[in-house]
Amino acid sequence: MSALITLVVLGALVLLVVGGYNRLVAGRNAYKNAFAQIDVQLTRRYDLIPNLVEVARKYLAHERETLEAVIQARNSAVDGLKRAASTPGNPAAMQALEGAEAQLGGALGRLLAIAEAYPDLKANTTMMQLSEELTSTENKVAFSRQAYNDAVMHYNNLREMFPSNLIAGMFSFEAARLLDISRPEAREAPKVSFG
Repeated sequence: MSALITLVVLGALVLLVVGGYNRLVAGRNAYKNAFAQIDVQLTRRYDLIPNLVEVARKYLAHERETLEAVIQARNSAVDGLKRAASTPGNPAAMQALEGAEAQLGGALGRLLAIAEAYPDLKANTTMMQLSEELTSTENKVAFSRQAYNDAVMHYNNLREMFPSNLIAGMFSFEAARLLDISRPEAREAPKVSFG
């Protein structure tokens, strides 16, 4: 009889470990999928920027330094995204991406502020379309970032709550890092106004 009780207890323990492990895996996969959505939107954003710069280049020939800063910041952000995409949730990769995104946001903001001063550029149909797409993409990035942060919070909660924390420790489930831009001015999408 005691052998039967031991088997039942061991069976329950195995089910508990397997269930906890599977929940942790599902949580980790959820935040990785959420990051993949950020990847899609940021890639779209990065693809729009060279077109925006090219249209502005004709009108802003003497603002070469600003245009180059935007392209350089975009390239840094693309590199940061590649590193972060290879290990979503990794604290160092997320921090590098946050820094690159903040730098890009600042450079884009300067470009769009300069563009405001040029009526011909503001009236350019292509520039207006690209700016509108960029604004739409910024909104999608914000929604994707929120979904990612929600998935990371759920996963981190799973890894820290009992009994999942024991399973997370046994199988080396590392904490994931939220994606957050630390500069308040960089949290806002660049303002685009052609009115």
